[in-house]
Amino acid sequence: MKRGFIYSLFIIFIIIVSCTQKSKKAISKVYYIDSPATENSSLPNLFSSNENTLLSWVEMKDDTLAILYYAELKNGKWQAPREILKGDDWFVNWADFPMITENKGQLLSHVLKKSSPDTYSYDIKLNILPRDSNNWVTNLPLHTDETPTEHGFVTALPYKEDSFFISWLDGRNTLEKEDGSRGAMTLRAAEVSVNGKVSNEVVLDSSTCDCCQTTAVMTSNGPVVIYRDRTENEIRDMSIVRNVAGKWTAPKTIYPDNWLIKGCPVNGPKAASSGNNLAIAWFTAANDQPKVNLAFSNDGGISFDDPIRIDDATSIGRVDVLLLDKKIAIVSWMQMEDEGAVLMAVKVDSLGNRGEAVLISRLEGSRGTGFPQMELVGDKVYFAWTLVSEEGSHVKTAYVSADQF
Repeated sequence: MKRGFIYSLFIIFIIIVSCTQKSKKAISKVYYIDSPATENSSLPNLFSSNENTLLSWVEMKDDTLAILYYAELKNGKWQAPREILKGDDWFVNWADFPMITENKGQLLSHVLKKSSPDTYSYDIKLNILPRDSNNWVTNLPLHTDETPTEHGFVTALPYKEDSFFISWLDGRNTLEKEDGSRGAMTLRAAEVSVNGKVSNEVVLDSSTCDCCQTTAVMTSNGPVVIYRDRTENEIRDMSIVRNVAGKWTAPKTIYPDNWLIKGCPVNGPKAASSGNNLAIAWFTAANDQPKVNLAFSNDGGISFDDPIRIDDATSIGRVDVLLLDKKIAIVSWMQMEDEGAVLMAVKVDSLGNRGEAVLISRLEGSRGTGFPQMELVGDKVYFAWTLVSEEGSHVKTAYVSADQF
């Protein structure tokens, strides 16, 4: 009996040591770099092109004034932060955060500005920095419906030579009518010139989930938008719409998870593209089984391979995805562990083969942690996330060499 007890203790010790060594091995691949953000910072957003890598974030002053900053990455270091604009009438939310993008030296960002005293009543305001200028043109309108309803969850991409493609969730139809009824949240898209002119606005889906992030990428055929849809029976799975020869296709379900949920899970998808090759990652909790899925397409989103489950523990989603080549992706996600949460990332190919998951950071599982970001810059994968502690919140950044996954 005593020998068996000692043997059991020895096995437990070996398991603990092995797990600890594995954790150290994984986290040793992560190189933390000085963040340009200071205290009370959150809501990071990463963007990378062949020309530039940008990080934007929000800092709060005296709990009332919000300031949107951005910084450029040069030679592996973040440059001094630059202010875009500030306001005390913004809607600052853990899930619906500002973004930044670039098109040949022209920068575009956005904030959400309150349109009435109601909590979820705000407009999308665009900010543009012309090429070779130091002065942002701010508070430009994206939509002109002027309804005191929710507008947000923006995705913005460089588009044509002198424009950006933008998709967003638009709640103008949710305004209460005289009979007490309300319409559904809609998904819309438009083209915005580098001068701020909005054109080609279109309704992509007339009924979607209310508050999950949208995502969009460019394919060889044109832009595609992926989002959490909503049926009359409250099934909230991922759908895709594609722009082909200048016309938008009808919404199509990517995979029937059949997640029945009578409320928004606030957990949108992410996509990456290279030509007509796509990788899409998303969170679902269908049948009360939380998991992160990844699906590949080689025809611009016309069809998708069967989804591959990514996480191997209790996931809370908040995903991101990159394409290393047409059949290899890196996916990041958050999952609960011990009394907190962890940010993980792993390399997966289209056959389901995966590398060793890398622990990027330990963090809180609270809303304040927000949605971690990931971008491929050369041969490195950069991460940005919000670390919440007793001292407050602070945007952190790090990278992992792509060949370490």
